[in-house]
Amino acid sequence: MKFVLFYHSLISDWNHGNAHFLRGIVSELLYRGHAVDVYEPESGWSLTNLLNERGEAALADFYVTFPELSSKSFDAASLDVDAALEGADVVIVHEWNEPALIQRIGASARRQGCTALFHDTHHRSVTDASTMAELDLRHYDGVLAFGQAVAEQYTRHGWAAQSWVWHEAADLRRFAPLPVTDQRADLVWIGNWGDDERSAELHEHLIEPTRRLRLKAAVHGVRYPEHALQTLREAGIAYRGWLPNHRVPEVFARHRCTVHVPRQTYARQLHGIPTIRMFEALACGIPLVSAPWRDSENLFRPGVDYLVAADGNEMERHLRAILNDAELAASLARHGLETILARHSCAHRVDELLNILTTRQTAALPRSVAGGLS
Repeated sequence: MKFVLFYHSLISDWNHGNAHFLRGIVSELLYRGHAVDVYEPESGWSLTNLLNERGEAALADFYVTFPELSSKSFDAASLDVDAALEGADVVIVHEWNEPALIQRIGASARRQGCTALFHDTHHRSVTDASTMAELDLRHYDGVLAFGQAVAEQYTRHGWAAQSWVWHEAADLRRFAPLPVTDQRADLVWIGNWGDDERSAELHEHLIEPTRRLRLKAAVHGVRYPEHALQTLREAGIAYRGWLPNHRVPEVFARHRCTVHVPRQTYARQLHGIPTIRMFEALACGIPLVSAPWRDSENLFRPGVDYLVAADGNEMERHLRAILNDAELAASLARHGLETILARHSCAHRVDELLNILTTRQTAALPRSVAGGLS
């Protein structure tokens, strides 16, 4: 089949967590013999910031690591959407596209008999529902939502005809345990500071436990304001800045454990949705301790795949236990990886996507897709 994907960026992961999953899905589709065109805005926010901070060398590194991947940059005002979808069986449109473009793609897909799916990997369905309600999804066959709580927003409010749960997952071609040495540091956290959506949580579950335990720790990410950097310095935590996503396994291999600190919206409202960081960490076999979130969809085995810390004091106890109990650390790493391999790879998600395409209402399925998947 031919897939056409409209995403914020394939080649930049600067403050763009969805890049990992997108790259993994495209790689898997190509591996299975499908044709894939990825479109991204030529002046996208992530790419612009990456080039301003790191220059063209960052892009060269991407192409060396992902030789099979490429994208087509476009200007929304001049893009010929009909030409972009010519011959396509499926188009998937990420929710960070401009509303007018989302509408144009849906209309074009309907004219050309192409299955159109809208992909939501954010919390705006809850935190900015009025904006999401205004999106014109009438020509879309349904929504791929990265959690049941998000999928239910679309069906509950009548924003889309159908919705399916399509969680993120790990790209096992790039994320796997790497050899470690005895010279590892204690703790690493990989994540962006963001817009104060988890500032208190980072203080309680990362910064203070690290300070009290006097751990040798590092943080990677972007958009850290000066007051956050000062707090890290005072806690003795090294700030390392932007980390190319495909370099994450190397960094995990140089540390003995990591933590997961979800943003407030996911911890308190959109239950069942972990960040991509959990999939990354478990795929790389590094012991993980998570701040509270409700795994309402039973994605993992809390207490077996990772430990859960209800507060900062419990986080401190769990980290001390992992760092001083090699058997516990090995068990967490082994079981976490086991769950990823069994359920949460990009190959699993491509299987799910193809199943969605085959099981949705036959009347809405283009003949070319039905024949290609039957």
